[in-house]
Amino acid sequence: MSEKEEHDRGTLKPGEPHPAVEYAREYLFGKDLVGWIEPLASCAIEGNRLAEICLETLQRLLKKEPVSDRYLMGLAWMIWKMEQGEIKEGRKNIKRWRKKERP
Repeated sequence: MSEKEEHDRGTLKPGEPHPAVEYAREYLFGKDLVGWIEPLASCAIEGNRLAEICLETLQRLLKKEPVSDRYLMGLAWMIWKMEQGEIKEGRKNIKRWRKKERP
């Protein structure tokens, strides 16, 4: 196998989706995505860049607009990390939202 062929094996072809994007999509659609609007918006309004990008991605998903693999996987990763408590910014907003949702 040539060096170019070996390099091409690990490179996505133009238009080829990332193989992990299906996992991200399954993860996201197993969530209450609408419930993430408020906590993300409250962080985004304070200038949190991660929240700004993820909120826009979430809104595109909910409107059934196209979303690239990169943004979809970023949103899935951010939600997962926040649920794990590994992203500190915005955790108060998410905790506040979760308390409101509980009976």
